[in-house]
Amino acid sequence: MALPQVSVGRPATIHDIAAVCGVAPSTVSRALSTPERVNIRTRERIQAAAVELNYTPNSQAKALSSGKTGAVGVLVPDITNPFYFDLIRGTQLQLKAAGYTQLLVDTEESDEVEASAIQQLRKSADGLIVGASRLTDEALLAASAAMPLVAINRDVPGVPAVIIDTPAATGQALDHLISLGHTRVAYISGPVSSQSNARRWDALSEAGKERGIDVVRLGPFAPKTQSGAAAADTAVHSGATACIVFNDLIAIGMLQRLRERGVRVPQDMSIVGCDDIFGADFCNPPLTTMSSPIEQAGRVAVTMLLAQLDPLRGGGTRTRSVMPTHLTVRASTTAAPAPMAPPAPRLHKPGPGPLTGGARP
Repeated sequence: MALPQVSVGRPATIHDIAAVCGVAPSTVSRALSTPERVNIRTRERIQAAAVELNYTPNSQAKALSSGKTGAVGVLVPDITNPFYFDLIRGTQLQLKAAGYTQLLVDTEESDEVEASAIQQLRKSADGLIVGASRLTDEALLAASAAMPLVAINRDVPGVPAVIIDTPAATGQALDHLISLGHTRVAYISGPVSSQSNARRWDALSEAGKERGIDVVRLGPFAPKTQSGAAAADTAVHSGATACIVFNDLIAIGMLQRLRERGVRVPQDMSIVGCDDIFGADFCNPPLTTMSSPIEQAGRVAVTMLLAQLDPLRGGGTRTRSVMPTHLTVRASTTAAPAPMAPPAPRLHKPGPGPLTGGARP
């Protein structure tokens, strides 16, 4: 087989392969993209030439001809948050197994950045997985209508979603604290734009009413360790003896601040986090937290998205999947501190009375 002279630094094209094999470039394209449509002898000759020429398909050209890019965009609000480490690992492994490339985007807790990224990814990705979207319901629904999309921890009618059921675990956390004698519990809330935050508070406040427990909401606080100092100060001032915190990052920041203030955890105040991120089990003290199947949620989201991208191979399309959670008890919770007894009244002890007449001793 006589090979054409390909310029140094220039990758081989389907035109080069066509010249070697004496066929049209369109035949080369079909042989490499949909080989079943080409005669087996012609196909084998074309494939052999492609190997000899070190031909690599141009992803943009492939996208133009097939309408597919082989990539999926994964958007998360904060790539430095350990919660998203497992989520990203789950999506990456599942996409890789399916032959897709993951395009990771940090939306910086911003609805504007998220909207802009989605718009750009419509040209370079076949579908999207959006973690904890900060968009409005209407904007997320519109994005889902424009291209295949699965949301994680965002429940909007009409948008396929994977929901991590942390609200159910807040009830477990409250029952745990009640069993330890706590009667005033604070919820340290997260971002106003977080649907998970709103759902956890709704579940917790309702559980508090059912159980006759005083539950107060403090915040909002940014979902970062640095927010823990302000959250701890607010919690101490609230008079609560236990806190259920929006996420583990804030909770770990609270542990540091309470230690600085001389407030003992858990003897003076019990702390419950959420997510069971890497490090929650070896902070000081190890954190009681609501554990979530985060990596599994990422895998399920990919499976749901692939079913949209290829319904024939997807085996049916789910529009909603709920992942169960549970409470993991560690050393940051214990019995409520005993109420301080009021000071004992001081008894008046009368002094010696005045001397009276009579014989002296």
